[in-house]
Amino acid sequence: MSIVPLLHASPVIRIHAILAILVMLLGALQLFRKKGDPLHRVIGRVWVVGMAAVAGSGLLIWTIRVWGPFSPIHLLSILVLALLWRGVMAARRGEIERHRKIMRGTYVFGLVITGLFTVVPGRTMYFVVFGADGATPIKLAVFAGVLAVLAAACVTVLRWRASPRGQRFVADR
Repeated sequence: MSIVPLLHASPVIRIHAILAILVMLLGALQLFRKKGDPLHRVIGRVWVVGMAAVAGSGLLIWTIRVWGPFSPIHLLSILVLALLWRGVMAARRGEIERHRKIMRGTYVFGLVITGLFTVVPGRTMYFVVFGADGATPIKLAVFAGVLAVLAAACVTVLRWRASPRGQRFVADR
């Protein structure tokens, strides 16, 4: 792992990557904490602005060109912006279940799944994650292992929170 490729990337890519990492961490915090309190609303507002900045900066990155200067990634940025709008509007209308589903989906789709596409060979984050030598079998195994552990931890926490014991814990906060 090396931060050097990111330091040598264009300013737009650096800003985009740093913002994406920050909103991924902030979004994870939001997903696993109590919902509906004033802190939830503050974190949510910051997260939405951050996600909009990530999607907006993504529109300014043209390293992959499929249709002129554009690529499917630009469509993903537009989709994320639309999902953010729908999620905020659902919350404002009091459609909390719809808001929850849209925002979780935006997090998973807009950050986790899309983030995995950033480690495609040749892209900046590929070299950040795997170094200048690229992905060796050992590095790929470690990367896959880390992803598996993180996924298992998320599933475990979400199942625990959905259980009666987890519900009581969250309600007590």
